Amino acid sequence: MNFLSIGEIMVELAPAGEGLLRQGFAGDTFNTAWYARRLLPPGWTVSYGTVIGEDAVSEDMARFIAGEGLSTDALARHPDRTVGLYMISLKDGERSFSYWRGQSAAKTLADDPARLADMLKGRDNIHFSGITLAILPSEARHTFCDALATARAEGAHISFDTNLRPRLWEGTEAMRDGLTLGASVADTVLPSLDEEQTVFDDKTPEDTIARYANGGATCVAVKNGGAAVTAWAASEGSAEIAPPRVEQVVDSTAAGDSFAAGFLCARAEGASAAEAAHRAADLASRVIQYRGALAPAIFTGDET
Repeated sequence: MNFLSIGEIMVELAPAGEGLLRQGFAGDTFNTAWYARRLLPPGWTVSYGTVIGEDAVSEDMARFIAGEGLSTDALARHPDRTVGLYMISLKDGERSFSYWRGQSAAKTLADDPARLADMLKGRDNIHFSGITLAILPSEARHTFCDALATARAEGAHISFDTNLRPRLWEGTEAMRDGLTLGASVADTVLPSLDEEQTVFDDKTPEDTIARYANGGATCVAVKNGGAAVTAWAASEGSAEIAPPRVEQVVDSTAAGDSFAAGFLCARAEGASAAEAAHRAADLASRVIQYRGALAPAIFTGDET
């Protein structure tokens, strides 16, 4: 079995104290792939799909991806572009970001339909996000989703984390249309209630579930901050799962990304939607007690 997460991974510059910055690599769908690799059995192949450049930092990025146990079989190159970069500011456990992604090669992900089709071909599970769509030009979003629809028809399970970043979209209408388009080709949709309220004026998790179910999804898990997750599957109905209580949030980065990994990996191994939401919420509650998007200590037994 295999799991492909597809989108954009960027250079990350994070505060390291005394005015210094630490370089790393991260991105929403990459974070999900990183956690999926640690949750799924060794017999699974977990791949990360994107487009990077041919420069030195792109080479470092490719080595990093492989070094984290992910397959680079869906990694493409662009001769004239590089990778995006963002810098983090942190206050009271919440992070704010400044981005430089004008020359990001990932924005060309759907420019070559044949290359994209090869990237998706033969996959059992394919995951993407609202950010994956938002960085693409409008027409390319349709090309990308058409390719996903083909993969779905050929047997792939498609999952979509709506992951809203309003500043990446051309406007509210484009954002609404893009999220609706992405969800229309997905089996599993992973939205957050506050974002759905912003874009679609949903009042309750049930509103969100109904809309995505009507669009063709067979499983929806609605996150709601520290409140209960509402998980629904067409064959099971709905359930509410209360997340573990966290006394102190150190860093909320990758809370949603790790939730996606926990939920999708549990479902891939046969768990009900309710059990998958329980496992996902537990993982996310541990991740936010560590600084940074990736928390190796959770898997190495170094938690304190």
